[in-house]
Amino acid sequence: MSDTEITCRKNGPFRISGDFKIFDGDGNEFDLAGRKVIALCRCGQSGNTPFCDGSHKGCGFDSEVKARALPPPASA
Repeated sequence: MSDTEITCRKNGPFRISGDFKIFDGDGNEFDLAGRKVIALCRCGQSGNTPFCDGSHKGCGFDSEVKARALPPPASA
């Protein structure tokens, strides 16, 4: 399996590339038709959720994510 990369695009979607699977809330797998690159909606306006359809360009979505270190996970 190749590396999977997720990029938080400025004012846009999450871009996922590599080998990955996506499941709905019931555990059903999406048929990605062999795609190795997809974009997931962050603006909430896509007519094809969870996938991006470019709606962020017209709805005023504004989000720039900068990489940072997260704190250690809480103990179980």
